[in-house]
Amino acid sequence: MSSNLPIDPKRNRQEPFGEIMKSMNDFFNEKPVKGFLQTIDEFFKSPFPPSSFHVDVTETDREHIVAAELPGVKKEQIHINVIGNYLTISVNRDETISEQNETTKSFRRRQSIQRTSRTIGFDQPINEKKVKASYKNGLLEIRIPKLKGKKIIIDAE
Repeated sequence: MSSNLPIDPKRNRQEPFGEIMKSMNDFFNEKPVKGFLQTIDEFFKSPFPPSSFHVDVTETDREHIVAAELPGVKKEQIHINVIGNYLTISVNRDETISEQNETTKSFRRRQSIQRTSRTIGFDQPINEKKVKASYKNGLLEIRIPKLKGKKIIIDAE
């Protein structure tokens, strides 16, 4: 019988979960939860930093020249490995940022670790003892001498 009663729109009805929703909203807008949620938002804006860096490989008669653009990278963060005929350039960036706010008496520390690498294959083994590398103004240059083989003369019949 009650289902046949008309609903009065002027009547002030409270939401059945109004107080719970208000409490949840207050919870998510207060610290430390708000700061945590902002950190998650920042992560999803750019979850995957650039995974690589630009590398150019040129060749002369005597050597291969590998140039890698690494702006903002310190020399200590760069590692070069040679295995067989492969050259791998790795960059390890570890950064810690600390912020202290005197008015809100809060302290925030953020740490990011980024590891990127590029591997370049060559057609012949690399003599790692003769490889030369230099780093200046964000440009890594690696010079790899070509191995000299013995020239074979073909006999005429």
